[in-house]
Amino acid sequence: MKPDFRLYLITDRKLFAAVADMLQAIEKALDGGVTAVQLREKDLTTRELLALAYTVRKMTMRYGAKLFINDRVDIALAVAADGVQLGRASMPVQAARKASGGGLMIGVSTHSVDEAREAQEEGANFITLGPIYETPSKMQYGRPIGLPVLRDAADSLSRPVFAIGGIRLDRLEEVFRQGAYGIALISAILTAKDVRKTSAEFVRKSS
Repeated sequence: MKPDFRLYLITDRKLFAAVADMLQAIEKALDGGVTAVQLREKDLTTRELLALAYTVRKMTMRYGAKLFINDRVDIALAVAADGVQLGRASMPVQAARKASGGGLMIGVSTHSVDEAREAQEEGANFITLGPIYETPSKMQYGRPIGLPVLRDAADSLSRPVFAIGGIRLDRLEEVFRQGAYGIALISAILTAKDVRKTSAEFVRKSS
């Protein structure tokens, strides 16, 4: 399964005063043309995450968009999501595929070419790689890896690579020039003054 989207919106409720505000932003992004959303709320309890996942699943279905759940194969299956996003501390790709009966698309978060290559070898459907640029949401992963690493990964891998970390509208051209298949965004869309308009612009320039 190859992604049929080029823009991957990742949630972060900590950017908002209330969860309802985040949900409103997600809906505006979907209305602006976003067709893939990753629910990435790692610190919620299972019940809280499940309830939120059901809500976001209903939203994505209304717009014909895909939903991915960060790390939790069980939650993804419970809400009939389209896939999961795994990290270095998650279960291996093959275990997630077996647990899901092969029905979920699997993305893997990576921070180097070696990690990206390993994710491909394990069978990931697509890979997110970053942070490409400096960004507050990815500071725990160290300094930006930069465009040359993105180019190296895109050139050496057969799986689609999504660039993440500090991606802005004025950086899209150089990101895609390095061979990125798509982009993954958090604050660039969710904290925009006009989420719908900004989403539409990102979608247009990523197509």
